Order: sequence, then structure tokens, then C-alpha cells
Amino acid sequence: MAVCPELMGGYVTPREPAEIQGGTGADVLDGRARVVEKSGRDVSAMYIEGAYAALKKIRELGATMVVLKEYSPSCGSAMIYDGRFANRKIPGSGVTAALLEREGIPVVSEEHFADRLQQGGEWK
Repeated sequence: MAVCPELMGGYVTPREPAEIQGGTGADVLDGRARVVEKSGRDVSAMYIEGAYAALKKIRELGATMVVLKEYSPSCGSAMIYDGRFANRKIPGSGVTAALLEREGIPVVSEEHFADRLQQGGEWK
């Protein structure tokens, strides 16, 4: 089943680009960073709301692993954009990925999903 935490948090498509400024998704969850649209609007609350809505759905489904879209401020599992809207990536996870990891739900990017399957599907 496919879910989009950003849509679950109140976003619509198409939408303005957003990036995490001041840290990673974990920092957004802890109030030390924020998710900001390119125009400057702080949309952190929508990202946090969407992350918790996705977590609820994932628990309802009994999912034991989640495949997420890399580089997203919500779903990036290993890399996110650096917050300057300059197409630069940094190590870190998005808001939903960070929440799922905190809750013990393994995440993997769509880019690395096939690699993980070839390694025997171990989700450690």
C-alpha cells in the first residue's frame, strides 16, 4: 500500500519545494530544526502531522519495513537536501523516516530496496 506523509499532513499537489533547515528530520521532531518552503513559509507542523498519520497507518497495516523516497524532507532515509535550495544533499533522514526509525520500523530508500533484497532481505 502506498501512503504519502506530506499529503496526509495537509499538503496538496503540486506543491512548492520544501527542505529541512537547521538539521535533519529528527531535529524537526525535537523542535531544533524546521521544514521550510522555498518562499520561506514554515511547514514543519504539516510534516510532523503527516509523519504521525503515516506511522498510524503503517502500524494498522502491520508493516515490518517501509520503502521511502530518498532526498525528501519527509521520506529521505539516508540523504536529504541541505536546506539552501541549491540541489545539495547531506546525510540525514526526513521527518517521517526519523519517526519510523525511532519507533523501531526499518526504512529503506527506493534506490536501495533492490540491493537489500539481494542481500537476503535482512532489515537490520
